[in-house]
Amino acid sequence: MISFVHAQLGFLLFFDLRFEDAVNHFLLSETMQPAEIFPFIMRDPNRWSDLVPRKRYWGLHPPPKPLEEVIDDGLVTLQRALFLKKAGVDTVVDEDFLSNPPTRADLLELAIRNIIRYLCVSREKSLSPAEMEGVDTLLMYLYRALDLVDDMEKLASSQNSCVVDELESLLDNSGHLRTLAFLYGSKGMCSQAVAIWRILARNYSTGLWKDRPNLPGTDSQETSADKKSGEEIAAIEASKILQATSDQDLVLEHLGWVADIDQDLATAILTSEMREKQLSSEKVIAALDSEKVGIHQRYLQWLIEDQGCEDPHYHTSYALLLSKSAMEAFHMESNSGEKNDKEIDSDIQFIYSLRERLQLFLQASDLYDPEDVLDVIAESELWLEKAILYRKMGQENIVLQILALKLEDSEAAEQYCAEIGRDDAYIQLLDLYLDPKNGREPMFTAAVRLLHNHGKSLDPIQVLERLSSDMPLQLASDTILRMLRARVHHHRQGQIVHNLSRATNVDARLTRLEERSRHVQLTDESICDSCRARLGTKLFVMYPDDSVVCYRCYRNQGDSVSARGRNFRKDAIFKQSWLVSR
Repeated sequence: MISFVHAQLGFLLFFDLRFEDAVNHFLLSETMQPAEIFPFIMRDPNRWSDLVPRKRYWGLHPPPKPLEEVIDDGLVTLQRALFLKKAGVDTVVDEDFLSNPPTRADLLELAIRNIIRYLCVSREKSLSPAEMEGVDTLLMYLYRALDLVDDMEKLASSQNSCVVDELESLLDNSGHLRTLAFLYGSKGMCSQAVAIWRILARNYSTGLWKDRPNLPGTDSQETSADKKSGEEIAAIEASKILQATSDQDLVLEHLGWVADIDQDLATAILTSEMREKQLSSEKVIAALDSEKVGIHQRYLQWLIEDQGCEDPHYHTSYALLLSKSAMEAFHMESNSGEKNDKEIDSDIQFIYSLRERLQLFLQASDLYDPEDVLDVIAESELWLEKAILYRKMGQENIVLQILALKLEDSEAAEQYCAEIGRDDAYIQLLDLYLDPKNGREPMFTAAVRLLHNHGKSLDPIQVLERLSSDMPLQLASDTILRMLRARVHHHRQGQIVHNLSRATNVDARLTRLEERSRHVQLTDESICDSCRARLGTKLFVMYPDDSVVCYRCYRNQGDSVSARGRNFRKDAIFKQSWLVSR
């Protein structure tokens, strides 16, 4: 009964133009349904006319009609009351209305704002799908009536039950394209949503529309440096849709204009993990603009590093793009005469990072074509990259020349020789140090370092043959002396080991001979440990564990297993007398 009274009071107050008090009573009624408000917003017949219930208290107030008509009738009643008051007749109209009569526009705005308040609360209730569609769609109508753009976009971009057919022409005609784009996006109509964002981006870029400062739900207190232009916001919203869709044609159709605004967004679209099915790499690469090297490069990097692509063509393309970027950056850095120190440091850091990525890829991958990459960097100063490529091709001499002569990195050159694992590699490196050619002076210090670190393993004769007569003796005398001493020590140590091994072999052979020639005495009572027959004058065999068998049993069981069941291949036997003691 209380809910019935609240609903009836609400309707009576509503027709008396006291909209705030009316909605307060609506909210207190548990039996009132949101569909009872629909006739005040949209004229019958409409999509939701059948949802409007007919309650008993409807007989106590005028029938529902559009809000404008309710206000017009109420204003007529106010004018009549004013006339009667002047004539000295008492009326039931509120004195506040009579003393300060509101305008039609103020009443209409007040009514709409309070109905919006009621519908927003109704959204939190458990309603049928049809009722929810009506609440959200009519709420969008009311937002548009007051031009509450932020609320429209917030509703459209969130989970909602709006009916697109009822709203798209309305929003399009009124110019609320952002709201329509958000609505399309929330309903999964990706193609229509992205098409609108493209139109918006073009309008913002040409100055046809002014930028909106914030996205729905963002903090309006952000600094001006953090604010994005309308064109950037359109690209961001389009990229959110394109990152989630698996429609390859749609993505490739709109990738270009997003890339023109922000290449990072375009890369995020191509490398998104949110879509159920990844895009075809062949079609993506074919569709990429050749001038947008950054996107092409980062997409290939994602294919290779994150997706584990092993296509040699992609590996070669990625290596070529990295090489060209490194060369361009290196060339720009060499022509940075007018830049300040901070800009120069930033450029150097960028070049270092780029070359490091190139070097790591060249070392890690075995699928690219090193000859193609060499053709690109042949005339550049990327010597370490060249060394890596020549190493992939097995050109050991060229690699040593680059490391030792171009880069003058003795440690890297010696490390490469150690990886080769042959002594002649060190001799080859020594030749390069002592005879660098092209008019360069011999690198005696590096040669001495090489002999000091690895001279013990080199042939002294080969080393002495390669030493130049111009080399100062004091530089290499100590090193050569240590090398010769090490060689003599190694030779003598080998002789000692050889003689010790030889002595041990002689002792072992002597012990074996003694064991095989020892005397064994048998009596008439001696029997075969296998068949238990008397041996008498039969041939017999003695095993290392001192078991004795007749020759026939020995032929049957072999020499690896004795009559006592011991397998000498698996369980060896030793005697103290067998140990070498001399």
